[in-house]
Amino acid sequence: MTTEYAPLYVVPTPLGNLADISERARDVLCAVGWVAAEDTRHSAPLLRYIGAKARLLAAHAHNENAAAERVLALLAKGEAVALISDAGTPGISDPGARIVARAHAAGARVIPLPGPCAAVAALSAAGFSETHWLFFGFLPSKSGQRRAALRTLAALPYALAFYEAPHRILESVADMTEELGAERTLLIARELSKQFETIRRLPLGEAADWLTADPMRQKGEFVLVVSGATEEPPATEAKRLLRLFLAENLPIKQAAKLAATLSGHGKNELYAYALALKELKTED
Repeated sequence: MTTEYAPLYVVPTPLGNLADISERARDVLCAVGWVAAEDTRHSAPLLRYIGAKARLLAAHAHNENAAAERVLALLAKGEAVALISDAGTPGISDPGARIVARAHAAGARVIPLPGPCAAVAALSAAGFSETHWLFFGFLPSKSGQRRAALRTLAALPYALAFYEAPHRILESVADMTEELGAERTLLIARELSKQFETIRRLPLGEAADWLTADPMRQKGEFVLVVSGATEEPPATEAKRLLRLFLAENLPIKQAAKLAATLSGHGKNELYAYALALKELKTED
């Protein structure tokens, strides 16, 4: 007999200002019997604010597999569940993706609601002209791994969006300046929609001085959006060739030499880029 599952709702919640909750999100959270929340203590005040009576179950990064089993069991019994994170959209650098994947695999209907997302809010305030953008999320916490990741992004002609924690903001900005270039434009979006919201657009090379000028500027949750590369097409083509040769398992030195010969680009730069790719792959 085929199990008829109740739907799983993926519900974005306000980044900070509770007035940002949508009418539809309010209706869903008030209608379901269960809410799977990243932090039940954090989400309980939101549910009280909107008058929701749903029961809460924990669904965070450390118990997501077990939470997925519990959510599926509820859906199988015909009880709809709403999935929320502490703020913003679940599964976007927050827990939730595993639960959604399990719901899909079981044949349950997944219903996403549009709503708050810090990366999209910051991008809308950046004023960058790039048609495309790339959301990276959180960079690695260690500088060597972080710089290796940034090197793989340096030639992309897309706006780059990152999340960052306050205790790493200065280190991350320093590494971005070194790997992406001081001339790039950076948008710093701090504490979006909250009391001390700060939006600042400036050259990447000036960001460290701006942040250190006032210690308060280093506090809170950050979205960093960096303008895309303006690299000439030959350099982009050289790196594309290099990645193709590496995918064929050519030794790094040989792959860099061959890509340099075919593209006319510098062999040493391609070799360094290949090493960065290898380091990032090893860390993954």
